[in-house]
Amino acid sequence: MTCDTLILTLFAPRLPSSVLAEVDALIAAHDLTVTLSEWLSGDGSAEDPPPHGVCLEYRLRGEAIDYLLLREKALELGVMHGVDIALQEDSIWRRHRRLICFDMDSTLIQAEVIDELARRHGVYDEVAAVTERAMRGELDFKQSFRERMAKLKGLDESVLAEIAENLPLMDGLERLMTQLKRLGYRTAILSGGFSYFARHLQARLGFDEIHANELLIEDGKITGEVREPIVDAERKAALLREIAEREGLTLQQTIAVGDGANDLKMLASAGLGIAFRAKPLVKSQARQSISTLGLDAVLYLIGYRQADLEAGPGELGK
Repeated sequence: MTCDTLILTLFAPRLPSSVLAEVDALIAAHDLTVTLSEWLSGDGSAEDPPPHGVCLEYRLRGEAIDYLLLREKALELGVMHGVDIALQEDSIWRRHRRLICFDMDSTLIQAEVIDELARRHGVYDEVAAVTERAMRGELDFKQSFRERMAKLKGLDESVLAEIAENLPLMDGLERLMTQLKRLGYRTAILSGGFSYFARHLQARLGFDEIHANELLIEDGKITGEVREPIVDAERKAALLREIAEREGLTLQQTIAVGDGANDLKMLASAGLGIAFRAKPLVKSQARQSISTLGLDAVLYLIGYRQADLEAGPGELGK
């Protein structure tokens, strides 16, 4: 892809001047002109950084920018210094997206629920090993999911409520959801996990809709099976498209956030696909990634300044 205008977003808990100097050198090496630079987080030079991290946005212009090469070099620089560097085409859609779809496990919550269920059933090591391989993309999701589910057969239903009440939310999630509602986004959970836990998050945080796997339970025990169809990579991508069409939105108006290999098709389908604290395969293939901050860093990627988020009704963007 080539284009002549780009947004480069640089964010991390701290952004030392040495890192900024290397970013400036990267920009110059690709013959790009900075038309505007702005701290979205507030003054990043302050001695005490903001609690949600710091973010500096550059607007860049150049002739026939080699986006893929620039992205490769930016990712290398980010990994070297432990910062996130995102590149986006400067587009009218950036602040006009209206649907955001999230994976659940290890994205909205700091856990893989199927592993927690396995822990309670005494089969954690077996299940967690399969989960890790599936998330890295080494195993077919449906096959690995059925294999893991079979090991949960006979687990008491009461365990579900215990786990749901203690789900550790991902950093920044509550702040992100508050702002997304304020900004008029429709929010959805598209999960290869379980609807029981997605409904719990929906009730707690106000997601507009959820789509996940329905556990089958008989006589108070998990059967080791789920109701078809299984929500896998293809199903997630299809659901994103279906929701957008139903809501009268183009795919350019959609955002998807996930961490595992089974999220890649959803991330690729969305107008803005974000790999969050993702496995290396996912981070390398997704167009954008967040590794150093919480989920609320999504707000920086869609162009909102701290001042916007603190503004009163009708004041956004002033």
